[in-house]
Amino acid sequence: MKNSILSIVALILPAIVNWGCTSLEEDVLDESLTGSGLAETVNGVVAPAYGQISWVWRHTNYYGLQLLAADEAILPYRGGTDWFDGGKFMAVHQHQMTSGNDLIGDSWNELAKNISRTILAIEVLRPLSSEGDTEAGEALHEMLALRAYLNMLMLESWGVVFAKETSDEISEVLRGQDAIDYIENDLLSVVDVINTDRGPGRITQSAVWGFLARLYLNSAVYRDPYGTPEFTTEDMNQVIQYTDNIINSGQYSLSSEYFDLFNDENIGNPEIIFSLDQRGILRREHSRWAYWSIAGSMFPRPEFTGADGTDGPAVTSDFYQTWEEAYGDVDPAQADARFYQQNTMVPTVLRDLSGLNTENDEDHFYCVEPLEFEMDRGILRGVQWGPRKGPDGEFLTCDGGVRIYPVQQLKGNGPDRDIGYVNHVERVDFSNEGRLHNTGYRVSKYQFSRTSPNGNNFSSVDLVLMRLAEIYLMRAEAKLRNGDAAGALADVNTVRTSRNARPDQTPPPLANVDLDILFRERGFELYWEGFRRGDQIRFGKYEDTWTEKTSSEVDKRLFPIPQNAIDGASNVAGFLEQNQGY
Repeated sequence: MKNSILSIVALILPAIVNWGCTSLEEDVLDESLTGSGLAETVNGVVAPAYGQISWVWRHTNYYGLQLLAADEAILPYRGGTDWFDGGKFMAVHQHQMTSGNDLIGDSWNELAKNISRTILAIEVLRPLSSEGDTEAGEALHEMLALRAYLNMLMLESWGVVFAKETSDEISEVLRGQDAIDYIENDLLSVVDVINTDRGPGRITQSAVWGFLARLYLNSAVYRDPYGTPEFTTEDMNQVIQYTDNIINSGQYSLSSEYFDLFNDENIGNPEIIFSLDQRGILRREHSRWAYWSIAGSMFPRPEFTGADGTDGPAVTSDFYQTWEEAYGDVDPAQADARFYQQNTMVPTVLRDLSGLNTENDEDHFYCVEPLEFEMDRGILRGVQWGPRKGPDGEFLTCDGGVRIYPVQQLKGNGPDRDIGYVNHVERVDFSNEGRLHNTGYRVSKYQFSRTSPNGNNFSSVDLVLMRLAEIYLMRAEAKLRNGDAAGALADVNTVRTSRNARPDQTPPPLANVDLDILFRERGFELYWEGFRRGDQIRFGKYEDTWTEKTSSEVDKRLFPIPQNAIDGASNVAGFLEQNQGY
């Protein structure tokens, strides 16, 4: 059903986002790219739209919302002192969310703001393009595609889309097939004319192909978010068509080293199709995807004494056990290069910590040059190693550089402060024991950027939003749902066996595949990249039980529309109807 509402700029921003026109104008000016004359005008409206994406995907916005609502991540009230934040993280994980939950509200606000920026850009670019300006025309295609992408995020999480062309016209709230059609029309309007080679940080034809594949793959869920998805052959054929386009284009190749995808130098990685370019132009750079999970006492950058972790979310034992079950008697760290990369080469003579404690280990270190130290990556278990600070707040040094010790548990103000080493254990939950600062295996998928002096900002690592492995896995799923199990298996194995930079850890090819195995493989390849919640819904697993979550309500497949959004437009009858169950 379509509901007429006031314009997004006039109504949604002031009333829902609590963000007025003054700050919009300031952001447009602050974030303008280089150029002069008409080029400056074009860049001045494009840059804010792209620049806002990083705030949408901030750890305490949309990124955290997707992780914590799924079975892959949990964030307890650490030590009874940290990360409570009104209980918003725990409520989302337990599917006890309400329309007043700040994690949900902040995610909605930043996404609505980003959509509004694309509309403002489209409004400026359309007349320039119609007058024959080529650069404006190319930018217009990107903004239409970006609007579609952002509306798809809104549809994925709240079941609504905002349809609007200019800031002074009436907008519509679309749901179901109407929403799918609107997004599809935007993407199809540019797919044959958008640029093919703008590079990282810009939407290209391949990215649009990927958006279309995602749209068709999830259309069954979008049409009926509370029912059993009915996947059509036609939709799956569309997925295959658009993923074929990308795979057969020859522009992209799978990275042999999995973690290169998430390193400082990933801007040139040939697997990445669409990313958030973080190299200083828009001043939205951040390392939050890198630091949020890791221990607060870990300092990954010996060049900077302020760079540390936050003891945020951990992997649930349920998600971790999918790796154990897949590889049986073989440690997943040895079986799968995507699970773990060892970078702290602790000498064998030092690895035994029996009999040691934080009072007698002053000689239990090895020495590295600061720029040569790199913490382990992937899923981190057990005792962690890193630099240690002295009484003056500086890292302890040695003849060759900095000392690398077993990391002491020093962060936090709860009962588990300064009681030994950071030793990550599998169990993590909301109990007194399960919420301690060391509990839960951590995710260090993204490199701590060497341009980040404080662990938070100035990252040179692009945030990956679409890559070739996802394309192969979408094609595999479409083939499998269309009855082509052999074709699906070939695609899954192409991804698995491509991670061969460390031959001893290359995942072996699978002998067969079904929907459960494919769901598992998506978890292994795409963990902590924002896909898991949608995957669980599409594969019929979102109502399952996992650590601290027992709800089986299908209503929780969509988040509640924030109450302040509904209240802010209360002068328009039926403007935003709350999602069912809230």
